[in-house]
Amino acid sequence: MAPITVVEGRRLALSNLDKVLYPATGFTKGEVLHYYATVADVLLPHLRDRPLSFLRYPDGPDGQVFFAKNVPPGTPEWVTTAEVPRSAGPARMVLVQDLPSLMWAANLVTEFHTPQWVIAAPEEADRIVFDLDPGPPATVVDCCRVALWLRERLAADGIEAYAKTSGSKGLHLLAAVRGASGERTSAYAKGLAVEAEKAMPRLVVHRMTRSLRPGKVFVDWSQNAARKTTAAPYTLRARAEPAVSAPVTWEEVTECRAPGRLGFRADDIAPRIQDFGDLLAPLLDRKRAPEVP
Repeated sequence: MAPITVVEGRRLALSNLDKVLYPATGFTKGEVLHYYATVADVLLPHLRDRPLSFLRYPDGPDGQVFFAKNVPPGTPEWVTTAEVPRSAGPARMVLVQDLPSLMWAANLVTEFHTPQWVIAAPEEADRIVFDLDPGPPATVVDCCRVALWLRERLAADGIEAYAKTSGSKGLHLLAAVRGASGERTSAYAKGLAVEAEKAMPRLVVHRMTRSLRPGKVFVDWSQNAARKTTAAPYTLRARAEPAVSAPVTWEEVTECRAPGRLGFRADDIAPRIQDFGDLLAPLLDRKRAPEVP
């Protein structure tokens, strides 16, 4: 029988706590839950009010990995859900609004993926995102060069960018924006990706075509579409080790000379939060967000 715990007055059944989910390090499901409880204060604000897509890996990254967008069967009645517009018709999705809901979702063993809008205004993007994906032999070191160029270019338009690791091999750039649809934001992001390719043709590609990507950084601007989602800050990833999509400082980006410098695992994050706080906290101040040019 699964042990029962009470989180802020909500009863939760937590299962298979000794199950090893990351065989490379022996990291267990119990440690996954402990990680999310530890980072909840900085993670929850980035999830709140955003309908979540769950990338589930209940048997670890070597088992079945699948997206779950609709409310899972057996979801407790106290977990917030909302109707979300989709091209095929409205669907009901989960909103993780508090610690009990976070721990319930973490017990499913999932990556958390969020759209660039909140449920109160699905027609308006409140973030812009660039997913910098290196094609081998390019690495995150090359992504850092591209990120610095994009940061400066965005600043020229009055937009302040922040960086986090993807939790895999790349880098994400995020900025708070307002006043535009996902379509308008995507068009703006695509324009900057094209500019980056023109400025650094040997390093950058803005098209997804696989044959164009070896040795270059693909600037994926398409995740700004309203239907797309991106790995949330602080989420664990379904990788060989318990890698985290971790916020990083611009000093770390500037000084990155080896891929390992920007690789963070679950046990690295609490000390970083103690040292830096939430490096992405400015994204949450929507009143100061600039309009998309």
